[in-house]
Amino acid sequence: MATRKITAFALRTPLLALCFARAAAMNAADTNIEIQLRALQQQNEALQSQLHQQRELIDALRHDVAGIRQANEQHDAEIQNEKAAVAQPEAAKSAGFNFGKVHLSGEGGAGLFETGSQGASPNSEFRVDEAKLFVDAQVWGDVYAFAELNLATREEPDVNLHLGELYLDVEDISKLWGHPGQLNARVGRMDIPFGEEYITRDVIDNPLISHSLSDIWGVDEGLELYGTLGKFNYVAAVQNGGIPDTRDFNGDKSVTGRLAFDATPHLHFSVSGMRTGDLSSHQDALSAMWFSDGFFRSLGAGTIFHANLVEADAEWRLPHGHLKAFGGYIRYNDNDPAANNGRDVYYYSVEGVHDVFGKLYAGARFSQIFAPNGFPIVANGDMGAYLFGPLTDRMWRLSLGLGYRWNEHFVLKTEYTLERGREIGGENRDHEDLFATEAVFGF
Repeated sequence: MATRKITAFALRTPLLALCFARAAAMNAADTNIEIQLRALQQQNEALQSQLHQQRELIDALRHDVAGIRQANEQHDAEIQNEKAAVAQPEAAKSAGFNFGKVHLSGEGGAGLFETGSQGASPNSEFRVDEAKLFVDAQVWGDVYAFAELNLATREEPDVNLHLGELYLDVEDISKLWGHPGQLNARVGRMDIPFGEEYITRDVIDNPLISHSLSDIWGVDEGLELYGTLGKFNYVAAVQNGGIPDTRDFNGDKSVTGRLAFDATPHLHFSVSGMRTGDLSSHQDALSAMWFSDGFFRSLGAGTIFHANLVEADAEWRLPHGHLKAFGGYIRYNDNDPAANNGRDVYYYSVEGVHDVFGKLYAGARFSQIFAPNGFPIVANGDMGAYLFGPLTDRMWRLSLGLGYRWNEHFVLKTEYTLERGREIGGENRDHEDLFATEAVFGF
């Protein structure tokens, strides 16, 4: 019996040892698996952290690329803004000939013009509509001299040489404090920077032949500051205000300013303001600013007259054309002791141009003036009859035209303009329609 117990114990001991050995092996295997799982978890967390960092880097790169694109678009817009602020004839910039530091260019147009019996061209006349030379020369560093020589213009009754603009242009004054383009200056004889129609008034820049009914523009002596600030550009000028080219008969100066904003490279806005300053009715006689193919003049027996103006402009630049619109208000007054000659004048214009096919384009412009108490509105009429004759209280103009751009330097244009108005005495103005066709060029 004792022998059997010893034998049983002897058999159980190896079995227990084997079980303990297996249990220990299994426990060790479990420990290794747990270590491996922890290592895999740590690797996964590290990979997720790297992935998150890569995503942040990609987002940052995308933001930088968008910023670069926006900066490029803003730079392009600033270039367009600077061109508008400079308001220098585009033909003088894009074409011409260089003779050392001197750049010579020009433009012109000639064709056939016919108006109704009360218009400025009742006899179907051939005309040199415009002939201009531009001279631009570097004086020193960023200082330039610019001169516009008019051999013929629509407003002059002769083909004698007349001086247009002539000024000294000091560019990039703001480089002194590290911001090029913010401040530039001109001194001399310059375009009056009111509104925006005058910027594209030359024949090579104007898609039609006629201008708007208000057609506000002028050239005068003075000082001008202009520049760009991001998407904004500005121009401000102090000028003599009167028509004489070499004298100023009143110390009160003309002040003009325009602030423009390019919301996008295709959408442009601006607002302008001007006061002609007090002008002498006996010595200045007329303002330097033109209005509807005439001038501002004294309406009474006073010795001093003036006009204040404000205008808003908008342009939508399309891939194959544009839409433009502007509207403004004029307040005229004088010191006539015997009468109140104060006048309110309202005007607006809407213009659209679109490519029809190839090099052929079509354009249309509708413009209108309201002067409830009457105002000198020459329009397509004879200047002698309507600048100093009966006053007009309302008028509209519809211009329809076609043009063919052979290239950027040569364009053929034709146009028909309907014009209707009414004098304050009730007489209609309905014999001033215009038909015109001309060839224009720039070099």
